[in-house]
Amino acid sequence: MHREELRVGKRVVDTGRGVRIHKTVSEHPHQVDETLLYDELDVRHVIVDKIVLLSEAPLARQEGDTLIVPVLEEVLVTERRLRIKEEVHITRIARTRTHAATVMLREEDIVVERFDEGPHK
Repeated sequence: MHREELRVGKRVVDTGRGVRIHKTVSEHPHQVDETLLYDELDVRHVIVDKIVLLSEAPLARQEGDTLIVPVLEEVLVTERRLRIKEEVHITRIARTRTHAATVMLREEDIVVERFDEGPHK
């Protein structure tokens, strides 16, 4: 604690011309020892890189002396998937039918004739 004090002294002088005031100011050092409390913050960015559902978005949480605040980012996810629209089923069935037609067939005959014997076929 620091305190200023003022000491004013006066005396009665018959001058007939007014009053004179003499003021004295003194300063004295005073040692103060006080413990002060302050907080220091250690801020670290921890990469998570995890896709979560909108309904599973995490909230800020406290773990011991550490406050964990998730930093969220919306990302557009485009995905290609196959949808089976329909199936075509093809079954082989063996069947018979009668077919009638007139066709021309050729036949060749050879006759070999030898001079020393009779004709041969």
